[in-house]
Amino acid sequence: MNTMLSAILGVLILFGVIALQGLILVYMERKVSAWMQSRLGPNRVGPWGLLQTAADIVKLLLKENIRNERSDRVIFFLAPILAFVAPFAAFVTVPFAATIGFRDLDMGAFYVFALGSSVVFAVIWAGYGSNNRYALIGAMRSAAQMISYEVPLVTAVLGVFLVAGTLSLREIVQLQSQGLWYVAVQPLGFVLFLVAATAESNRAPFDLPEAESELVAGFHTEYSGMKFAFFYLGEYAEMLVSSCVLVVLFLGGWLIPFANNANVPTWLHLLSFVSKVYLIIFLMMWFRWTFPRLRVDHLMAFGWKVLMPLALVNLLATGLIVYWLKS
Repeated sequence: MNTMLSAILGVLILFGVIALQGLILVYMERKVSAWMQSRLGPNRVGPWGLLQTAADIVKLLLKENIRNERSDRVIFFLAPILAFVAPFAAFVTVPFAATIGFRDLDMGAFYVFALGSSVVFAVIWAGYGSNNRYALIGAMRSAAQMISYEVPLVTAVLGVFLVAGTLSLREIVQLQSQGLWYVAVQPLGFVLFLVAATAESNRAPFDLPEAESELVAGFHTEYSGMKFAFFYLGEYAEMLVSSCVLVVLFLGGWLIPFANNANVPTWLHLLSFVSKVYLIIFLMMWFRWTFPRLRVDHLMAFGWKVLMPLALVNLLATGLIVYWLKS
């Protein structure tokens, strides 16, 4: 019973943290876009506009949930839940510091990528269950995009697993404390993972599934109220977990550069991890407001003809080097 209560409490705490991060990231996105476009951004609701995202949540809570009478009631209801639950569950195995984390799994990396791949089902459900042609086209686009970029994403990190010899995220960070961070060992893998993770999160310039100018709002055209909010929160949760995994695999996790990390207090390690994660998120937001949206055929060609060959070359070179060093 105590174990069950602890698990429920942990889930509630994690949900609260992710919901708070969603509020922060929406505010950050607006301020970053305003900064890049030489304008102020939110500055009316609350000091410096800090309560603007809270006001948006209240608006979504009070909005009526509208459903197409010809839609599939069950699938339409489950799609936004799965879109949030999949990246939410992936945080269970992410180590935030040496002693902070929910669960260290021997196959932690496999667990995270498996959950990330399942988001495509939520998108397909949303498009099919809505009984809307624009939503279905957006869902099919998203499925093609996510499957196409999932392959180079996973291939890009196989080099890290070859070098580390483990799939445990906590052990990968500990191994980086004994030498170079893996971004120095796998620079091409780092770049490939960052680009593919941006596409996996449906972030611009890879936001074809939500191309407002063509498909109204893509796969969530028919959604309103809290159902729409769950899709929105799921996107930011996926961006957050992708950034966490990138920091763990390539940037030393909670480790502080040029410091004796054995003597560093836990709160500084946690601050280091959060700072790195927000730096990656800032880069993703920078991409959105810098690069134009890719055309559909260019998007697919870039994934299969550029990212995938580079990921295979990186994997082959890493395998040969690791074999040569161990032989």
